[in-house]
Amino acid sequence: MSDVRPLEVFLAQPRGFCAGVVRAIEIVERALEKYGPPVYVRHEIVHNKYVVESLKAKGAIFVEDLSEVPPKAVTVFSAHGVARSVEEEAAARDLPVLNATCPLVTKVHNQGKRYTSKGRTLILIGHAGHPEVVGTMGQVPGPVLLVQNLQDVASLTLPSDTPVAYITQTTLSVDDTKDIIAALSKRFSDIQGPDTRDICYATQNRQSAVRDMSKLVDLILVVGANNSSNSNRLREIGTEAGIASYLIADGSELNPEWLAGKKAVGITAGASAPEVLVDDVIEALRRIVPVTVSMLPGREENIEFVLPAELATA
Repeated sequence: MSDVRPLEVFLAQPRGFCAGVVRAIEIVERALEKYGPPVYVRHEIVHNKYVVESLKAKGAIFVEDLSEVPPKAVTVFSAHGVARSVEEEAAARDLPVLNATCPLVTKVHNQGKRYTSKGRTLILIGHAGHPEVVGTMGQVPGPVLLVQNLQDVASLTLPSDTPVAYITQTTLSVDDTKDIIAALSKRFSDIQGPDTRDICYATQNRQSAVRDMSKLVDLILVVGANNSSNSNRLREIGTEAGIASYLIADGSELNPEWLAGKKAVGITAGASAPEVLVDDVIEALRRIVPVTVSMLPGREENIEFVLPAELATA
């Protein structure tokens, strides 16, 4: 009987939850503890079905519109942020609101407001229809021009000497935006934008970890949801590196055929995917082949965001 050589499994570091996601989930959990169910959450708190379903089981009710929230019901805004019109509607209805918007998203909102207050035309680099983009465009007074790619930059009709400023969706990394920023800088003579250090640390770190991991593996599994922008991007980065890469929600979506002829598998997880789902994928691998698991070195993340004051003692 021949010995089967175990499949090497490498875990990217960092992976999974970022500080903004941890804070958002904790806001819902503490609100349920303090006020009792139900607590209403506008939009998925983070883009992950497992997280949403586990909060539903504890008494959270997810809605897409504030009109679905009964009078006086405790209401949570998701990590992606909301437009001013949503905040105003909640205030007009006197709803007790807990804002779980990621502080890095709020920072982008404030940057946008600051640029427009100085008379600059604002350009937002992001994905049309993403809730964060919808919220950001609705937070900034005045028009916001959305650019998704280099073609969008080329089709802007502003004169080249227009004073402009740009901000970016937080789930895009420095690497995702640098070509668009370079094209904007070439196109406009008077342009301002945030320091690259202001771009979401978690997005950049997870992408860098996948690039490093792609040098060691011949298959990449990204644990995350289909509607998670940052998870999809992690899969794309693996593919761009020439490695077969798949986005899966959990171990049940693992296709044994992907493992044929593979010696080393890399696993990472999007910023809204909990570690329990990574464990589930490893167990699914174990049911197919013997595996050895090791953690790759990577950037340590020790950022924590404070909770709203009314929940700090919950």
